[in-house]
Amino acid sequence: MMQSTRISDGSGQRRKVRACVSLAFSVYWAAMQVLLVARGAAHLPHIARALQTRDALAGLWTSTKIPDGIPPNKFRRAWMFHLAMKPFYTLASPRFPERIYHALLPLWLAWVRRQNPPPMDVVHAIMGYGAEPFALAEKVGALKVVDASSSHPTSFFGFWQRECDVFCPDTTVGIPRSMFARANRDLERADLIACPSRFVMESMVYNGIPESKCILNPYGVDTSVFTPRTTLPPTPRFICVGAIGLRKGHQYLFRAFEKVRRALPEAELICAGDYHSDFKMEKARWKETFTHHPFLAPRELSTELQKCSAFVLASNEEGFARAIIEAMGSGLPIIATHESGATTLVEHSVQGLIVGSRNVEQLAAAMLRLANERGLNERMGKAAYARGAQNNSWNDYTQRLLEFYGEAITRARPLKAPTASRMTSPA
Repeated sequence: MMQSTRISDGSGQRRKVRACVSLAFSVYWAAMQVLLVARGAAHLPHIARALQTRDALAGLWTSTKIPDGIPPNKFRRAWMFHLAMKPFYTLASPRFPERIYHALLPLWLAWVRRQNPPPMDVVHAIMGYGAEPFALAEKVGALKVVDASSSHPTSFFGFWQRECDVFCPDTTVGIPRSMFARANRDLERADLIACPSRFVMESMVYNGIPESKCILNPYGVDTSVFTPRTTLPPTPRFICVGAIGLRKGHQYLFRAFEKVRRALPEAELICAGDYHSDFKMEKARWKETFTHHPFLAPRELSTELQKCSAFVLASNEEGFARAIIEAMGSGLPIIATHESGATTLVEHSVQGLIVGSRNVEQLAAAMLRLANERGLNERMGKAAYARGAQNNSWNDYTQRLLEFYGEAITRARPLKAPTASRMTSPA
């Protein structure tokens, strides 16, 4: 069986076993130190802050600025990569900075190889960026963890390229094949693969990754920022968050909303996120049909979410869209595909409505249902908050992660013979 999450509906026996393992781990391995590594910080700062409160953060290595709450002595920034990339951040064309970002990968890799690592027991790296820090981990016997922020690279590439072939034939996936190759090697080398969604875990197993290496742990939400709405808007307002592009399924969302507007002319669609270059052949047709926010800071997004009827995401491939969990934390019902990662926390007709990937008719029908049935909308919104936000802060996510680390380390290293670089012996 695949390993379940702490917040999933597991058996009482499984919870008792987890509790016993957790207790044993806390007694015998009292000083776990975790090194987090990613070229772009992604969600790692949230994990880093939660680790720091437990004195479990060995370090955070990235190319972005130091996050709030992280001590300077625990943070390292790849300055040479950042400075080389900085002139390209403000270019109007989204594709050119993306190409430069990938072209400058050797600067990041060279920087990582030059680092003298801190004492550590776990190296946790975003998929595609594991090889160099894993080499450091192997020198000290640390656990190697891949953070699978997307599905298996074979599925990731295939689903995205399919959409490019259909809707933008002269375009290829915006990530070089060499990065997918790196991701494949990371997965083979890892001791543990942190999957944020059922879709990601299924893709791993389908592509030949042993189930025993996979853990299911959905992302947390910042409950200090995302809080439940207090009222339902008088007219239907749908919101989608994420780069407007073929991978996220906007080509299907806009076609579905076109049908919704025929039935409900007052309905509004808000999209937060800039355009991806693969949407260039679709952009002109749809750009005047929705309200567009190229960027919203977290608190701005929270304000916008609270004014909406439902969150909708027609993604063809994701790890687990964090915006889904943020919308759940805001008390919105969810309309999404299995491939968005939503089915990890959203049960159809309970916290929202699950629709088929690439299915315009189902998407439109779901939007119309939640627009017309206000009582159902409110019930689903409350259920979404209870499932997505309660006991699922980033602190909760990190606690589950530490327990998974502990179980893996305990299996690999008997408690009577600790050998990790920073773990303490029993008193």
